Amino acid sequence: MNKTYKVLGAIAAVTMLMGLAEARADGDTGRFMKVGSVASAPAGHTGFCLEFPDECRSRGDQPVVVKIDSDRWDELIAINAEVNRRIRPVTDMELFGVEEYWTYPTDGAGDCEEYVLEKQRVLESRGWPRSALLITVVKDTNNSGHAVLTVRTDKGDVILDNQIEAVLPWYSAPYRFVKRQSASNPARWAAISDLRVSTVASLKN
Repeated sequence: MNKTYKVLGAIAAVTMLMGLAEARADGDTGRFMKVGSVASAPAGHTGFCLEFPDECRSRGDQPVVVKIDSDRWDELIAINAEVNRRIRPVTDMELFGVEEYWTYPTDGAGDCEEYVLEKQRVLESRGWPRSALLITVVKDTNNSGHAVLTVRTDKGDVILDNQIEAVLPWYSAPYRFVKRQSASNPARWAAISDLRVSTVASLKN
């Protein structure tokens, strides 16, 4: 694990916890991603929806955010760590012989999308609402495509990732956020307006 990521993650997690009491879900604090126009679904997710149509069907529920408290925060951290330990990192080419294939990690191996799908599934089984658990596509510090899970809370959007140890507020992750699932329809995607000053350059220096 990159030492910079560990330090960054620890600081961000403390900041997030300190802000639980005063942050407001309707405040323009930068804690929430700005989601805009409709975006195309990743090809891998389109294939996933064909294979698992029930997972991509709109349920007609009003999108919600999770009211976060210390117990829920601890649960997020525990599930993120457990899934990261349980899945062995292997590329789609090695597993399936194709560049991009999204599925559940039934054989205990997978790349970033398998981690995300498993975290989404585990959290939903624990009672977290699906509309608050959104697959998100980013560009990493090498400008490569990467997937993380955005969890929408009343204190802000946080990120579960297989590359970074801590559960981070989205704005502390060293990524450029591109698009994510719609909160109202899991088969649809929306563009993210990420106008933050990039952290990528500082990490590489």
